[in-house]
Amino acid sequence: MNNLKTAVLVSIVGIAATSCNMNNTNNADPTSIDSAAVVNNPFFKKSNLQYQAPEFDKIKDEHFKPAFDYGLKVNEAEIAQIANRKDAATFENTVLALEKSGEVLKRAQIVFYNLTGSNTNPTLQKLEEEYAPIFSAHTDKIYLNEKLYERIKAIKTDALDAEDKRLVALYKTNFEIAGANLSASDKEKVKKVNEELATLATQFTNKLLEARKNGGLLITDVKELDGLDAEDIAAAAQAAKDGGHDGKYLLALQNTTQQPLLQNLKNRSTREKLFKNSWTRAEKGDANDTRAILEKQARLRLAKAKLLGKKSFAEWKLQDQMAKDPAKAMALLAELATPAVTTAKLEAKEIQDLIDKQNGGFKLEPWDWNFYAEQVRKAKFDLDDTEIKPYFEVSAVLEKGVFFAAEKFYGVTFKERKDLPVYHPDVVAYEVFDHDGKSIAIYYLDFYTRSNKNGGAWMSNFVDQSHLLGQKPVIVNVFNYQKPAAGKPSLISYDDVSTMFHEFGHTLHGLFANQKYISISGTNTPRDFVEFPSQINEFFALEPSVLKNYALHYQTKQPMPQALVQKIKDAGHFNTGYATTELVAAATLDMSWHSVTEESQLQPALDFEKNALQKYGLLMAEVPPRYHTPYFAHIWGGGYSAGYYAYMWSDLLNADAWDWITTNGGMTRANGDRFRKYILSVGNSVDLNQAYREFTGRDPDIKPLLKHKGFAK
Repeated sequence: MNNLKTAVLVSIVGIAATSCNMNNTNNADPTSIDSAAVVNNPFFKKSNLQYQAPEFDKIKDEHFKPAFDYGLKVNEAEIAQIANRKDAATFENTVLALEKSGEVLKRAQIVFYNLTGSNTNPTLQKLEEEYAPIFSAHTDKIYLNEKLYERIKAIKTDALDAEDKRLVALYKTNFEIAGANLSASDKEKVKKVNEELATLATQFTNKLLEARKNGGLLITDVKELDGLDAEDIAAAAQAAKDGGHDGKYLLALQNTTQQPLLQNLKNRSTREKLFKNSWTRAEKGDANDTRAILEKQARLRLAKAKLLGKKSFAEWKLQDQMAKDPAKAMALLAELATPAVTTAKLEAKEIQDLIDKQNGGFKLEPWDWNFYAEQVRKAKFDLDDTEIKPYFEVSAVLEKGVFFAAEKFYGVTFKERKDLPVYHPDVVAYEVFDHDGKSIAIYYLDFYTRSNKNGGAWMSNFVDQSHLLGQKPVIVNVFNYQKPAAGKPSLISYDDVSTMFHEFGHTLHGLFANQKYISISGTNTPRDFVEFPSQINEFFALEPSVLKNYALHYQTKQPMPQALVQKIKDAGHFNTGYATTELVAAATLDMSWHSVTEESQLQPALDFEKNALQKYGLLMAEVPPRYHTPYFAHIWGGGYSAGYYAYMWSDLLNADAWDWITTNGGMTRANGDRFRKYILSVGNSVDLNQAYREFTGRDPDIKPLLKHKGFAK
């Protein structure tokens, strides 16, 4: 996923904008900061590294607080000067000035929130909680500033070029969505709600990190791990040792409901314990129970929507998205839910039949699904995940697969940069070159799970592209693959391969950004568009010319046999009922929480979840939602509240666009250039529904999506 938590929090800095020269701070008083602090703090000046890549070898925890305090002061002075000008409002003295504001604060924030997601510690967590309400109040000082709003409305746009007009319109919309046209008393109420919500989101994230860390399953007897390979057992032993349990085995939790190891564990009791540890991680009534926080978030979000003149939080949130209307988003979910549940029930019967055939003597439960589904898959397609993984070594997948596909379709190349400092020893860096050989970006990857890293996978910018500021993108992809024991290869599943291609799709969206202004550059798009470039990139994983280049056995270096490739393709629609149902269930939960119109409709978290799933026909005991409400980080700690449907909306675009590509020559440079021109390089500088029509010549059709999932011929 695109790291929208970072994007949302960075927007606090000054309407999602950087950057001005620190010497041009107008009313700010730089002398109030100790001169030694200015010299020694890497955030007070632009990085000297290529493309302003962060100087991780110089950045220390103690640098953030003074940078935040100084950056806030400077930005407040900038905003006051813009708002209090006496001359007529123009694009240059109002919107452009806003777009340039907040350099120091943004520079510190963008690194800070990447680190709190990928390499946090108690100091950073404490800072995050301390500054969440402060940053919320700061952004409200901007968006709810009546003088600023009036100046933006007064700008004459007739003589402006298209991108300048788009930026003015975006600022005006953002101010209105935030409540700039409210009464003074209602603005104060919104400010108070925003501060509370910012604090609660941070508290939720920190509690969930601890809940995931503490929720791992500790095993004493290695016999309980029957079915795991030697590498997985060694990794579990190392994880236990790292956690102070030498001689035992720790199965750490990933952020999703289902856990990858469940498909291999033969011991049913171990499977049940691992699943239940996952399911109940944040609802144990302890210090890391998230339910009270998220229930309060739901009430406050409804209150905020009412203050802003909307019936529900979803109605407020979707007004600047491609879907526009929550009803349209729910209609798409419903259109997918019916065939998905029908297919999942058939899959469940198939699994139950296998259990009965083996004289299992029990009813299928969610902790059994992946274990027996893997057996069904093997029986139907003669496909075993342990047979596949030796062909997917992490570095080969990246360099010979992901990078190879990008070069073939877009002409870009990559060179490892061992001279650039990184924030953790596991992180690797690359320089990116365009088809003409010109350097265009710096790219970092952080592959392995850690106890101080949020779950999941994402893409973020350390530096945003902007022609105005002369900035090229500096991007990071973060994953949570299991780190192998020392000296062992890092072998991943095909699902993990898809994740790598997916996140790199976000990276391409950032690499090819081509805008004057950060606010509309790269992945700064509506949420239901931002997953489109990432999801379509997953298709390249199985493109024949790409697959044969990277699917190499880690020992023999021989390519994956064609028979095994065919098995993977034949099994492409296997378990799609389950996979789609768990995803649609999560999106429906999100939309249900945020579509309530009266507080009386809210219930305790577990009751609300059960009733919502039942209402929409998604309460299927064997198929739990991909994220259970208490650990649904996307919507309570990230930027996907009333927006998780975006994965399915983007998938609609993705399947339809891939249908266009395959019927128009497939993986050609011409098609790559076209996709780059109309989709990857436009950011939010144009109407994205129109951009899609310009690429394909049509509105998206759901038929390719249903066909892709195996729900239609």
